[in-house]
Amino acid sequence: MTIKDIARESGYAVGTVSRALNNAPGVSAETRQKILEIVNRHNYEPNANAKHLKQQANDGIALIVKGTQNMLFAGILEPLQQIIEESGYVATVYYIDEEANEVAQARRICTERKPHGILFLGSNPEYFTPELEELGIPCLLLTNSAASLRIRNLSSVSVDDMAASDTMIEYLYKKGHRRIGIIGGKPNLSRPSLARLAGCQGAMLRLGLPFDMEKQYAYARFSLSSGYEAMEYLLKHSPDITAVFAMSDLMALGAIRALRDHGLCVPQDISVTGFDGIALGQYSVPRLTTIRQNMGQLAQRSARILLHNIQKPGNAVHEIVSFDLTEGESVREL
Repeated sequence: MTIKDIARESGYAVGTVSRALNNAPGVSAETRQKILEIVNRHNYEPNANAKHLKQQANDGIALIVKGTQNMLFAGILEPLQQIIEESGYVATVYYIDEEANEVAQARRICTERKPHGILFLGSNPEYFTPELEELGIPCLLLTNSAASLRIRNLSSVSVDDMAASDTMIEYLYKKGHRRIGIIGGKPNLSRPSLARLAGCQGAMLRLGLPFDMEKQYAYARFSLSSGYEAMEYLLKHSPDITAVFAMSDLMALGAIRALRDHGLCVPQDISVTGFDGIALGQYSVPRLTTIRQNMGQLAQRSARILLHNIQKPGNAVHEIVSFDLTEGESVREL
């Protein structure tokens, strides 16, 4: 039995099976259990030599992912890997810290593995310079736009973060909220956070809403625990807020837990909204109101663009994918 046989029997992509066998992030407990049951049933043992040869093969595409707790990325990775592998390439995932230099990582990968292309999931724009062209292979930035960077071998697929955040602030305004707190990443280190903050500030200025960056903006990593801590910061520095917009659903869910631990209810006391549209937000109590990114479309378009540029090198392509505001139960009308 081979890893492809396990993938066929389990119904999962080869990349998903590989991550489950290597205990890598991005695989749910249910998926991992199903795969391991098949492995145990057939007494499958990975071939170390074959694995080594596979790693040295030059038919790969590198997927560099910033952070290990972003469930949006996990939802994108599985269909992305499946499309890449069905096209005859090996998809290898490299997880790095949220604040690490992904371009430096790309240089190391090119030196060691010589991939055909690189896809970046999450990014810091400071690291992307025209020197990226020296890698000599097509690259693609996913979930962030690279149009303004004007790097010839760097394409991108993303939602309009500014417009999406503007939409959420206006939604809260129409629900009667005038004091809104924001939980997000460090704008100088996170391109999505920078764009989403700009969208929030633009909407607040247009609607005449007050916004004090020091008191109403709480820094957080894209995780539950960091969202929890950021909510505690807002409660301390902006006790009069009636709503919170978190720049990821995980941050929002962490904030809801913090509010509950402080004896406050969502949305009766404070409304909470998120960004991403991960499945977990629709099973939380209350269901989360959020900006939903189309994970399937993001995966499909990014894979197709990168594969096309690998097979027929050409100009960089920049696409914007639509978003939806999904109403849950986490916002109260004042």
